[in-house]
Amino acid sequence: MEEGNLAKWLVKEGDEVSAGDVIAEIETDKATMEVEAVDEGTVGKIVVPAGTAGVKVNELIAVLLEEGEDASAMESKTGSAASAPKSEEAEKDKAPAVPESSSAIEIGAKAATDPVPAPKASDGSRIFSSPLARRLAQQNGLDLKALSGTGPHGRIVKRDIEKALESGAGKSAPASAAAPAAAAAAPTGPSTDQVLKLFEEGSYELVPHDGMRKTIARRLVESKQTIPHFYVSIDCELDALLALRGQINASAPKDKDGNPLYKVSVNDMTIKALALALRDVPDANVSWTDDAMVKHKHSDVGVAVSIPGGLITPIVRSAEMKPLSVISNEMKDYGKRAKERKLKPEEYQGGTTAVSNMGMMGVKEFAAVVNPPHATILAVGAGEKRAVVKNDEITIATVMTVTLSTDHRCVDGALGAELLAAFKGYIETPMGMLV
Repeated sequence: MEEGNLAKWLVKEGDEVSAGDVIAEIETDKATMEVEAVDEGTVGKIVVPAGTAGVKVNELIAVLLEEGEDASAMESKTGSAASAPKSEEAEKDKAPAVPESSSAIEIGAKAATDPVPAPKASDGSRIFSSPLARRLAQQNGLDLKALSGTGPHGRIVKRDIEKALESGAGKSAPASAAAPAAAAAAPTGPSTDQVLKLFEEGSYELVPHDGMRKTIARRLVESKQTIPHFYVSIDCELDALLALRGQINASAPKDKDGNPLYKVSVNDMTIKALALALRDVPDANVSWTDDAMVKHKHSDVGVAVSIPGGLITPIVRSAEMKPLSVISNEMKDYGKRAKERKLKPEEYQGGTTAVSNMGMMGVKEFAAVVNPPHATILAVGAGEKRAVVKNDEITIATVMTVTLSTDHRCVDGALGAELLAAFKGYIETPMGMLV
């Protein structure tokens, strides 16, 4: 995340807040996220008003006054922020420092995804700490496992980092592994002026790219430039699946108002079939890295959901272990919250594969683009009546064409064909999904 829109303030100047209180909402390219106070204090000044678009990460948005501070501390803080360099290069080079007195509330990368994940203790339990504390600890080489927190429920907050810096406690060993090299920069394409020269003035309008469209463009260019795509297609007969789906939905229990507790769709059954196929063909449930093949223990299936301005891919975790009714209700909830941009980052990031279903739009077949770190994505076409040959006779069946796109570095043609054969088996003999 590089910038976001400050959608709403949940506090006003003069309000007292505690560490962990939700104080604002930030619109990212994918969702609306909550911003928490990282320390306690009084809201002295709201610098960026609600509704402001294009607020840069780490830009000052408000000031918290600590106990005993007055407006002069606030003016000092906001004045120093106003005089800071505003150029893009300067912002990149400037490392945020620990404030000496009042706390600057920043629009941080936590609003999209926390760049410094919560560390784990030696027993595997989570070490509770604020996003700012984790970031400052990383910048100053501190090991949070060696620190004690003074925030709510022992949470490590900014003042604990300041104390450690003063005392020299908690220093971690220098990292030995170098960070992986960044992917080659994507071509920028023609300029707006170059394109507009091809059209008559007045025959167009300019619609600026929003954050989501920029992210989609960057990710797709990266995928096509760095991943050698390979495509495998297969036809699946749906009549047995449609019959079983009808029986499942007809027998669904009802709530107190008489509404069914779930309604399984063909897409839900497609998710389950792909998850089971990956369980049966574990060599295809992988991700590529330059040093090793990542073999996943569960089938975490992302599902492309179209929303205004683009799409998002919420993840059904461990889908091979979940009943169809659970998958159905999860997808219903994900779809609703995706359109409201209320999904949490952990609900749409990661995963081991994905499904893109355009069958409900009448699309017969298509090929999707692999979304790293996935090694596969299944493009699902419409189920339609077709003439098929059975026992040397022509008959009618409901047939669906699916195309598997693979990262050829780790899933080659034969392995992709094996995965599709397993998928076809569950689609055409769907009772296997209920076992």
